[in-house]
Amino acid sequence: MRQHMKWTRQYIGLACGLALLILCSSAQWSSAQFSTPVVDIPAHHDGPPPATPKQPPLLSGKQLTGPSFVYPWQVKVYKAAARIPNVLYQLPCYCRCDRALGHQSLRSCFEGTHGAECSTCAQEGFYAYQMTRKGWTPQQIREGVERGDYKKIDLKQAAAQTAL
Repeated sequence: MRQHMKWTRQYIGLACGLALLILCSSAQWSSAQFSTPVVDIPAHHDGPPPATPKQPPLLSGKQLTGPSFVYPWQVKVYKAAARIPNVLYQLPCYCRCDRALGHQSLRSCFEGTHGAECSTCAQEGFYAYQMTRKGWTPQQIREGVERGDYKKIDLKQAAAQTAL
């Protein structure tokens, strides 16, 4: 019986040692060293829209009335968006409407009423307008959106202070 226990302890020790050796040696080949971290950025474009095909129009004029446009900030956001459609084309939308609605960029939100019904889209759109007026490039604005800087936008206050 003692002989059997001696062999069992030796096998367990050998198995543990082998497992430790395999674990340590395989760590150097881990794919984490060779891959870049995955960042989940919503759909957007890296540059301005091509000349063709022409992009769908943003809502404007009499389209900015009705049940989706009951607050002044909703109309202001769309008027601001109309001034920077090519910037919006290059920005992601963090309400994730790319997944839920198939949107291709923040610009898509303002082609229909989604931008008026979603505060994330509205904040991002107004943030983009304000930063464009300050001379920021679409890339700089996108970096700000990715940091979440748009979340500081108070839509009621921004609409009251901004003349379009």
